[in-house]
Amino acid sequence: MKFFETSKFYSLKKSTYISLRWIGIIGQLISVNLVYFYFNFKFDFYYSNLIIFLGILSNLYLIFIYKKTQLSERSALIFLLIDIFQLAALIYLTGGIVNPFVIFLIIPSVFASSNLGFRTNLLLVVITSIMILFLTFYSKTLPEPLSNHFYVDDYYYYSIPVALIIALAFLNYFAIIFGTESRLRKEALNKMEEVMAKEHEMLSLGGQAAAAAHSLGTPLSTIKIISQELKHQLKDQKDVIQDIELLSSQVERCNQILKKLSLNPNEEDSFIDEDLTMKDYLKEIILSYKETSNKNFILNSNQNSNSKKITKSIEIVYGLRNFIGNANKFSSKNIFITLKSDDDITEIIIEDDGEGYPSDILSKIGEPYLKTFDENKKLGSGSGLGLGIFIGKTLLEKNFAQINCRNSKTRGGAEVIIKWKNKDLFKI
Repeated sequence: MKFFETSKFYSLKKSTYISLRWIGIIGQLISVNLVYFYFNFKFDFYYSNLIIFLGILSNLYLIFIYKKTQLSERSALIFLLIDIFQLAALIYLTGGIVNPFVIFLIIPSVFASSNLGFRTNLLLVVITSIMILFLTFYSKTLPEPLSNHFYVDDYYYYSIPVALIIALAFLNYFAIIFGTESRLRKEALNKMEEVMAKEHEMLSLGGQAAAAAHSLGTPLSTIKIISQELKHQLKDQKDVIQDIELLSSQVERCNQILKKLSLNPNEEDSFIDEDLTMKDYLKEIILSYKETSNKNFILNSNQNSNSKKITKSIEIVYGLRNFIGNANKFSSKNIFITLKSDDDITEIIIEDDGEGYPSDILSKIGEPYLKTFDENKKLGSGSGLGLGIFIGKTLLEKNFAQINCRNSKTRGGAEVIIKWKNKDLFKI
């Protein structure tokens, strides 16, 4: 494993970093020229300004050539190392460790500690410490214009690098702690915003569902009336009568669902009216689809499947129905449902033998109003797939489930893995 690895979680905002560098460069220019011309300290003036000029060039590179708005961790490391070496070279020419401005040598590392990863911070701390020790023993003296020079004991002289290194470690530690807490708060806020966005989508869907319930009432009533008339007219044809009765029962079921949506979306459904084991949940859902589907539903469960009953949850029922319904819709012939459960985990795997999820939506599964496209960029047969998955995913995740959608490696079609921790599932 490489010592330094780029991470997607760490970066520096380029505009902020550039602004801070300009402040440092302007401060260096003022200090060097003021000390040389006003206080008459004689040092390598031209070399010092050349070093500052190199810092200006690197900043101009960031402005005009480096086009990204964020510096990756790798890029940030390179430019921070440039800052450290540039400042160390300047201090080397102007007195070394006794230069009061040596304190600024620890700033790049401290700045990075709250924005970059631990390995990057550690590398910067080590290099900064090496530069401090180097400047302690090697530097060009800073000739003083005054005739009187003061003398300090060695213990005072060597206490300067010790104090700087301790301050470097101390400030980096606290910057890392605060940076980590800040990132955790940001992640929590982003998660909260994501949840609120989903809730907003669900509310929006609820309004649309109520409108759809109102609009579909009339055509469903028409279908019901016509089916009754057909039943009366074709009463001698028993095979046809069975189909008409099935049609009437499904129309009635649609009416009941739409009535619930239009009146009170949170009202209990009579689809399942008692607490059941997860296996019984699945059997009831499969049975409801067998009334209208000619597909094969194959339910497998391991011998250790938990037999504990689960408190009735309409959200779990509808969530599972959405995923099983999608499998029924897009399968060629078979829908495979596997239940695995032990003392800790309950897992449901839903697979079909259809064509699977299109490659263009695999990374977007779970988004509402998702559309699929054919090779000619026209809406394919899977248009609207995303809405069903979004609703199912949202309902189940609200009830502590973890959802993973992918293409099955064994069946060839789509695969949905729904997993609960039993401690969460049985407290619903």
